[in-house]
Amino acid sequence: MEIWTLISHASWVVKIVMLMLVAASAVSWVLIVNRFQVLSRADKSARDFEDRFWSGGDLTQLFGQVKKAPNPDSGMEAIFTAGFKEYARLRNSPGADPEAVMEATHRAMRIAMSREQERLEQHLPFLATVGSTSPYVGLFGTVWGIMNSFRSLATVSQATLQVVAPGIAEALIATAIGLFAAIPAVIAYNRYSSHVEALLNRYATFAEEFYAILHRQSQQGAGR
Repeated sequence: MEIWTLISHASWVVKIVMLMLVAASAVSWVLIVNRFQVLSRADKSARDFEDRFWSGGDLTQLFGQVKKAPNPDSGMEAIFTAGFKEYARLRNSPGADPEAVMEATHRAMRIAMSREQERLEQHLPFLATVGSTSPYVGLFGTVWGIMNSFRSLATVSQATLQVVAPGIAEALIATAIGLFAAIPAVIAYNRYSSHVEALLNRYATFAEEFYAILHRQSQQGAGR
């Protein structure tokens, strides 16, 4: 018995289940490729910006370069831009309190990092949902198909394996498709979640180091 023949002979409920699982699997693979590209670009952008930041150049000059040619894939650059923009704006205000300036700067960087977290984690809940629910959806199709197979036994005078086997085989395909949809989604979700966590830790470390640099500059300016 060919698989396509078994699928075509399945009940309409099992066919709907299979169609849902195939659609979920297709969308999952699109998102898996998309998240791989996004996270790869974020990694590369973070390395590039760290090299520029720690090269010893003037921060004001770096800020001007970033504003002129922003990189939408660089979360670290977004944190730097948000923090330095707020710092420069408040520092030049008449009678600015250094502590208030630094508090606002830190808040601006936290907001930028939260936005980057949302961007990096986009679509990951869908992968988690597919990974956790697909086996159960497939199992529902299998249970329904097996139930129909046993109901069909009432119409035959003698129950043999040849009578029951095709219906059970049709039903088990739903479970197989459910696993086919779930396994890549689970693997991708776990892998990408750890990747996002590593990137966010990297961003947080950079934000603290950048904050310390600005704080020293603020204290030096206030001491003059």
